[in-house]
Amino acid sequence: MSADLDSPVQIQMAVSLFRSPLGKEYRGNTRIEGVKMTGRRRVFVQTETGCVLGMELDRSDSAHMVKRRLQILLNAPMGESSLSFGDMVLNNDLSAIRNDSPLLLTRNLLHRSSSTPCLSPTGRDIQQKDQSGPVEILGSSSSFVRTKHLVDEVVNAIKSGVDPILVHGGLGGAYYFRNSRGENVAIVKPTDEEPFAPNNPKGFVGKALGQPGLKRSVRVGETGFREVAAYLLDHDHFANVPATALVKITHSIFNVNDGMSGHNSSKIQRKKKLFSKIASFQQFIQHDFDASDHGTSSFPVSAVHRIGILDIRIFNTDRHAGNLLVRKLNTDDGKRFSEVELIPIDHGLCLPESLEDPYFEWIHWPQASIPFSEDELEYIEKLDPYHDSEMLKNELPMIREACLRVLILCTVFLKEAAANGLCLAEIGEMMSREFRRGEEEPSELEALCMDARRLVVEKEAEITVLPPNVEAEEDGFQFQIDYDDSAFDSTPKLSYENLGFGFGRNPLSKLEEDDEESEEETEDNAHPTPGENSCVSKLAMKMLSLSDDSGVVSKLKSQILKAESSGYVAVNSSSGHRSANEPQAASASFVKFGDMNEVQWDLFLEIFQDLLYPAFAKRKSVAMAQRQRQRLGTSCQF
Repeated sequence: MSADLDSPVQIQMAVSLFRSPLGKEYRGNTRIEGVKMTGRRRVFVQTETGCVLGMELDRSDSAHMVKRRLQILLNAPMGESSLSFGDMVLNNDLSAIRNDSPLLLTRNLLHRSSSTPCLSPTGRDIQQKDQSGPVEILGSSSSFVRTKHLVDEVVNAIKSGVDPILVHGGLGGAYYFRNSRGENVAIVKPTDEEPFAPNNPKGFVGKALGQPGLKRSVRVGETGFREVAAYLLDHDHFANVPATALVKITHSIFNVNDGMSGHNSSKIQRKKKLFSKIASFQQFIQHDFDASDHGTSSFPVSAVHRIGILDIRIFNTDRHAGNLLVRKLNTDDGKRFSEVELIPIDHGLCLPESLEDPYFEWIHWPQASIPFSEDELEYIEKLDPYHDSEMLKNELPMIREACLRVLILCTVFLKEAAANGLCLAEIGEMMSREFRRGEEEPSELEALCMDARRLVVEKEAEITVLPPNVEAEEDGFQFQIDYDDSAFDSTPKLSYENLGFGFGRNPLSKLEEDDEESEEETEDNAHPTPGENSCVSKLAMKMLSLSDDSGVVSKLKSQILKAESSGYVAVNSSSGHRSANEPQAASASFVKFGDMNEVQWDLFLEIFQDLLYPAFAKRKSVAMAQRQRQRLGTSCQF
């Protein structure tokens, strides 16, 4: 592998709304099932190195057509490239792509050499006129009304010569955009300047967009739409998340790294060059400090509860004191304040593709141990995880199915826990992992999910391995005998424990070792059986060694393998790379949801909910015993 494979690719310029001369050739109809529309859509194609190219599509355009246009723009062959939209790899049909959708173009690294052209627009495109505005919101939700006003302020300021300011803190690239008076009104975070992204301005580079990022369950370049998701899920501004939207934004201040060094390009060379980026655009909130700068005991109980409720729903893996802003409301004198407002920000590491260890700064605050108020319980009761999932699909169609399943699971968990009388701290503790004997163990939530997965497999086995009809021919007639097949069936029990896939509280280190081994596979074995890493496929592979006197096991093998063939594709046979459909390898996860089909997912949720009540009862009994021990330990005063 050549030395430049993992290095960022230099971007020479940004291109917007490229109108290919091939466009007229592929013009389609302008009506879709009776709905009047122009038939044209605008999309933004982002290369794995961060280059953003705007393009207008006709209804009849295909993925192949888009690649042909990109080949002209980038002056590079597209034969070993793939175009993806969230979980979908776009082979040809683009009917699911809506206006202003961001697409990701990735290249096959295994076939790239030092002589492979960079994915950069060629000189001929310099004369292409930028037909889009400096800031454009991707999407048209009514939730973005406040953001539209901010965008107008920023655009007017840019035209007046007011430049944004680089934010020096943090690991990723972020910029304060100002209004005409020079006041900060928005903070912009380009997706290709995230930690490890190719154009990170602070030296944290080395990965392409779409690869595992700071958290393995959150891919590089995908924190931006998570920021927007947290805002959209904050119904009625309950937790006080600032207005946020995904934008295409163009300015010369943005960072573009040199192709080989990973260092910032010369400011003199790029002074007047405009660069387009896909970025999160969030309202800047004036504040006095963050939660790490002041004692937390003075924070309002309701504010802590509301932020905690949001964090649980979105499975926030990064809620620390630094991303809780504090704003004074009333001051008694110049030194003290009586009321404060909390503003939660930085939600880019929420909604992971699989469960891992969340981080809730508030979990040990005294406010988190106070029971929910009636208003809070009413809000929780009204939450509809399935409606929220559909809403995010509509507003952020690039979001992955595994992320939506995490949202549904955590919201169901929150609703049931609150209904059973658990407080915020108890819910957070059940979701958090513990270290025992130097190893990380699954949380109570993960243990419940593992039990539910085990029961799903057992139920599927019971459904598939039906007792054969007993035919009696001695008396000249046939009849069926009702019997308990567990008492007479000699077929081996198809449970995970018997097949070597026990779901006990396994050490996390074992999973990490397994994942490292899978990542060390060479190109020679880059063509495994589809879905071989999933639980059901492991079950099928294990069954190959079982005896099959009755033929029942053979039936079950074929059923399971058939089910697997309709699931996620683990490896692209042409390149040896993971496809966009595959959930990220979960080296830090005990449970994954992306490898379940719809039937399995529905069954899993049903079983999961059945397991919750005894788990909550156990948690409450343990908490009561702890309180009794505390009272006994302090009953004698000397």
